[in-house]
Amino acid sequence: MSLLVLALVTVYTIVLGTLGILLCLLVPGGAALIPLARTWSWLVMRSARVRFRATYDPTLDPGRPAVYVANHQSQFDIPALVLAMPTDFRVVAKRALLFIPIFGWALWLAGFIFIDRGNRERAIKSLDRAAARLRKGTSVVIFAEGTRSTDGSLLPFKRGGFVLAIQAGVPVVPVTVQGGREVLPKGALRIRPGTIDVHFGVPIDTGRYTYESRDALISVARSAIEARLKKT
Repeated sequence: MSLLVLALVTVYTIVLGTLGILLCLLVPGGAALIPLARTWSWLVMRSARVRFRATYDPTLDPGRPAVYVANHQSQFDIPALVLAMPTDFRVVAKRALLFIPIFGWALWLAGFIFIDRGNRERAIKSLDRAAARLRKGTSVVIFAEGTRSTDGSLLPFKRGGFVLAIQAGVPVVPVTVQGGREVLPKGALRIRPGTIDVHFGVPIDTGRYTYESRDALISVARSAIEARLKKT
């Protein structure tokens, strides 16, 4: 089954990625890619027999730009989160994805933000671009751990997304993604059918935080995600 899913994902990526490139060239800004990204995600989930459930805290305002900060357990977290996102968004991703043919090119044209963690100066410039997007009203998604957890426990959170939220003056929305590890854990090849839960928590106002107190903001967001993981 996993080989068949991989073959189908490759086809979906080539077809929709190529269409996404053309649309981004015709309609600059990247908004045209998001519906295609949701279609790609739906096809991937459907092909793998993976479902998703999304829940939203009543205080969440999708119309307000925010930094959505999520945990990361599986490659399937990505399509589940893309489908669950309640608003237009761009993702902060590792720079290596930029060099994947078609897929990376489409994301770049759509304005997704690539971070080179090995180059501090480039990383800062990337975050500045992300802050500019936030100020224009587009939300940003970031996986706070920077990589997938192997055992489901939270890894240390990277600071970039939180500094970005403080810099742009927007809330941080803690997003808890659970169930992906049972579908496809890190390092595994076999995909198992299952359900991924995506919960959007209470937005955290960053107005009282500064660059110097960013670790306190990280602690609040981490605690919210950790509590949700334990609850479910």
